[in-house]
Amino acid sequence: MMGGYGWDMGWSWLFGLLMLAGIVLLVVLAVRVFGGASSRSAGYGATGPTPGPNRARQILDERYAKGELTTEQYRKQIQVLSENP
Repeated sequence: MMGGYGWDMGWSWLFGLLMLAGIVLLVVLAVRVFGGASSRSAGYGATGPTPGPNRARQILDERYAKGELTTEQYRKQIQVLSENP
């Protein structure tokens, strides 16, 4: 009498474990999709910083610090960046 019933009970833990893993994966996916909005609004996309005035200024500052730009070139570029929002 218990042959079939015992077999089903033996595999029910596996089904429960798979269900739990699926729920965890759904939660992780939901956090990534909906939780990523705050990082994108701060100027960062899925692959890193997004282009924009802040990033342009950062690149300009880095180039000036490396000596790639003269002070006059740096000041002109800052003026251009401040004119174009």
